[in-house]
Amino acid sequence: MRQVLQRSSRVAVTKFAWSGRERLGLLRVRDDVIVLHAMRWPDEVHDPSELYPPATDVSDTEVDEAVELIERMTTDRLEGPDFADHYTEALEKVIEAKREDRELPEAPEPEKPAGNVLDLMAALQESVDKAKASRGEDTDTDAQVHEMPAKKTAAKAPAKKAAAKKSTTAKKAAGKKTTGKKASGRKPRRSA
Repeated sequence: MRQVLQRSSRVAVTKFAWSGRERLGLLRVRDDVIVLHAMRWPDEVHDPSELYPPATDVSDTEVDEAVELIERMTTDRLEGPDFADHYTEALEKVIEAKREDRELPEAPEPEKPAGNVLDLMAALQESVDKAKASRGEDTDTDAQVHEMPAKKTAAKAPAKKAAAKKSTTAKKAAGKKTTGKKASGRKPRRSA
């Protein structure tokens, strides 16, 4: 297939499954290998104008300062601890330890976050104490929990039953008063 595509200077459109979904692909030859380019279905292609940020005015000095910042941050060498794959290194150590039946290496302790970490409960309690002090209330007492009053459901049940009895007796009385209608509530048949 590679030789045919290369000799004919054509590409092939194909379907393939990836991540549990059928996708379109474009096969082409590049340097004696077949390269697969993932393509999008028409419903996956959106108008890019929806993604454009709103227009803003940027001065020339702001652009010049941004260029200077990029120049200062640019480096030609991507070396050092910031550009190492620490996850793969740690995984290799674990695999090697399991292969040799050794104890697994210990995970390094995560770095403590920089800056002050606030205890939210302490800050909230302090705020409540300040508010109580400003109102002249005692700030040394803990909050008091009161029991909620029990719901009175017993009084409602007989009222519903009484209402239900009234409606059934009203229906019976209405059924006796009807003339020319059946008690079931259906209209009588008309004769032609």
